[in-house]
Amino acid sequence: MLSHVMVGSNNLARAGEFYDSLLSCIGLYRQDNDDGDAQWLCYAAPQERILFIVCTPYDQGPATHGNGTLVAFSAHGHELVDQFHAIGMALGATDEGSPAIRSQYHDYFYGAYLRDPDGNKLCCVCHDHFENCP
Repeated sequence: MLSHVMVGSNNLARAGEFYDSLLSCIGLYRQDNDDGDAQWLCYAAPQERILFIVCTPYDQGPATHGNGTLVAFSAHGHELVDQFHAIGMALGATDEGSPAIRSQYHDYFYGAYLRDPDGNKLCCVCHDHFENCP
C-alpha cells in the first residue's frame, strides 16, 4: 500500500495557495509542518495515513513533471469531481480533460484532468455508479 505521493514545485508559496484550495474540496488538508525551514507541504485527510507531498527537489535542481506521471485523487460523487476541476481552473491550472464519464477505463469512471502551475498532471475521479454517489 502507499505511504505517500510526492510532486515537485519551484514555488512552494504558489503551490500552497493552489493545493490548499484545490484539495480541501475533496477533504484533504495541509498538515502541520513543525520544521520551520522545511521545503515541503503535506496534505492528508483526517485520520488518513497516505500523504500527498509537494516539495522543492532535494538536489536543489528545478522541479520537473514526469512524462506519463499522474496523481489521481478519489472523490465520493460526481459533483466533487466537477468542483475539483472548476477550482483548479480558477486557480490557474491547465485543462487536461473536463469532467466526464470515461468508459474506456470502466463504465462508471467519472474523472477530470488538469495540470498544476508546475506542470504536474492531476486527476480527480469518482468510481461509483451515478446512482450510488452521495
